[in-house]
Amino acid sequence: MIRPIMKDPLFLAQPSEPATAADLPVAADLLETLQAHADGCVGMAANMIGVRKRIIAVDNDGEYLVMLNPELLKCSGPYSAEEGCLSLTGTRPAKRYKSIKVRWQDLELKPRIKTFTGFTAQIIQHELDHCSGVLI
Repeated sequence: MIRPIMKDPLFLAQPSEPATAADLPVAADLLETLQAHADGCVGMAANMIGVRKRIIAVDNDGEYLVMLNPELLKCSGPYSAEEGCLSLTGTRPAKRYKSIKVRWQDLELKPRIKTFTGFTAQIIQHELDHCSGVLI
């Protein structure tokens, strides 16, 4: 189900809680909502559809990837970026890393670890900020 985009900064500033198997329908809605906004959005976190759970969906070089409980394990190559967000107007500066190693659970709740680089790494970092209640 495509859900409305949350735009309340007070809600978005609250950290998200760990996702469980009971949250898999939220992950499906998040992915469907991201796909519906594909013309102007490359990633979303569950709080952007009004659910404070650690779930993100990103465009990973043309294929969608959903991550439950993602966490950064390693970062390298810091740089400055300017980012916009579907939930907030305008753009803001952000510190990002060129390469990140992430651990998460897939939609079958299996643990995964992978290193991401470039724009995909930037998208994931932006969505991880959402999970932590950081407004970007």
